[in-house]
Amino acid sequence: MAWGFPVANPEADLRARALRLLARREHSRAELRRKLSPHVEEGTDLDALLDDFTKRGWLSEERYVEQTVRAKSRKYGPLKIANHLREKGIDEAGIESALVQAKAEEAEALASAWRTRFGRPPADDAEKAKQVRFLQQRGFPLDSVLRFLKREAQAAR
Repeated sequence: MAWGFPVANPEADLRARALRLLARREHSRAELRRKLSPHVEEGTDLDALLDDFTKRGWLSEERYVEQTVRAKSRKYGPLKIANHLREKGIDEAGIESALVQAKAEEAEALASAWRTRFGRPPADDAEKAKQVRFLQQRGFPLDSVLRFLKREAQAAR
């Protein structure tokens, strides 16, 4: 049903809806399934549609993972990126391959996030705790955060 009226060809309507979603940005299979499932009418096979899109190369988990990592690695650490991918239905193997790329850019992203928010080493323990909390909420591992803050404190002396 479109606009409250019955659709002559529900499969074509679902296909068009899926193409509109994919034209805006990449989606994972699970995410696209979640967005399309409320619009599936009786007699329409959503799995067949998603399989067809995958076969044609229009729906690609690998492209989705690469795009997500590229977009999020500028601001977030590997832990937050991995959690985001899990929420979107990416399997653990895909997440592991994405983390390799995110780990390579981790130091640069950590420094960028820290400079944007703080720009100077912590003056006391309360300030250090605040900076550590902020960076951990951005998905950076505690050991990386502490190592980075130690280097920044030594460089400031």
